[in-house]
Amino acid sequence: MADMALRDLRKTYRRKGRPDVAAVRGIDLEVPSGELLGLLGPSGCGKSTTLRMIAGLEEVTGGDIVVGGRSMVGLPPQRRNIGVAFENYALYPPLTVRENLAFGLSARGVDKREAARRVEDMARRIELTDLLDAKPGGLSSGQKQRVALARALVRRPDVLLLDEPLSHLDAAQRDTTRRELKRLQRDLGYTTILVTHDQEEAVSLADRIAVMKDGVIQQIGTPDEIYDRPANLFVADFVGEPVINLLPGRVDGGAVRLSQAVRVPLPEGVRVPDGREVVVGVRPEDVLLSGAEADLRGTVAVYEPLLEMGLATLRLEGVDKAVVAQTAPEVRLNAGEAVALRFDPHRTHVFDAETGEAIR
Repeated sequence: MADMALRDLRKTYRRKGRPDVAAVRGIDLEVPSGELLGLLGPSGCGKSTTLRMIAGLEEVTGGDIVVGGRSMVGLPPQRRNIGVAFENYALYPPLTVRENLAFGLSARGVDKREAARRVEDMARRIELTDLLDAKPGGLSSGQKQRVALARALVRRPDVLLLDEPLSHLDAAQRDTTRRELKRLQRDLGYTTILVTHDQEEAVSLADRIAVMKDGVIQQIGTPDEIYDRPANLFVADFVGEPVINLLPGRVDGGAVRLSQAVRVPLPEGVRVPDGREVVVGVRPEDVLLSGAEADLRGTVAVYEPLLEMGLATLRLEGVDKAVVAQTAPEVRLNAGEAVALRFDPHRTHVFDAETGEAIR
């Protein structure tokens, strides 16, 4: 295992007769040895391009990739000692699981007896021993993903890259494979980058998350930091399920006026001049119904009982956007019912409406 750094990493696709496309626009990242970093973002944000540049499958336009103090730029993939588990598994159908695992070792000139020992050891760790003589066509999606992971790990890479590793699995397989993947990464200690668009996958697996948009990293932090202190509107809206409530308003006398009838106090310590256009962000679990301190009134538009919780869609007087509140599972509300509510003042976010940046 080794630490890794991306320094002003850039990728621009040149298109004859058409404008160039800047897929990655100057990424700076430090990944300590043994960390699992989640690269999270929507499709087309540049995360898979970044992974391919690290692996040597995509030419770098500018910047540097440093693994264990050594620049990788210009080195072919086979000289980088970087393991990759692809989204589509990329297994060889005519070969058995054993032969798939050993193929890369053979190509790297590893002695046959050493290769066989490594394959047996990795199969035991990932619980593939009973499948070593099977061919990929007879395996389930979950088993294929484990084989792809084992093939990446058996070469003992300095860095492990995981490209949407759970995207083809059903819900039950995803849960099981996700827990197994986290256990393996902790046990083996590989420096790992996980590329995903699935926030649950990133939050549950990653030590830290880098959120990307349009080829730029928007925020880097622990899952708690990303969720509790989003750097801007994009991060706030992209991370979190149910999604955050975002309500535009204007600052007026230490509060944000959402409409003529609705004012929300600014969070403690936040100072914003009157007249400034802002967006108030509050997550559904931080919309508190009833209680002596309730200072807002709303009407239930829709209530969804979801077993482990409930979701109430509320209308506030004069406010165009509805507010979603998360309730305890035993709560039952009816459409048209009036409710008292407040936003948790310690967990309410304020963003500049023009720049989208958080106002602390």
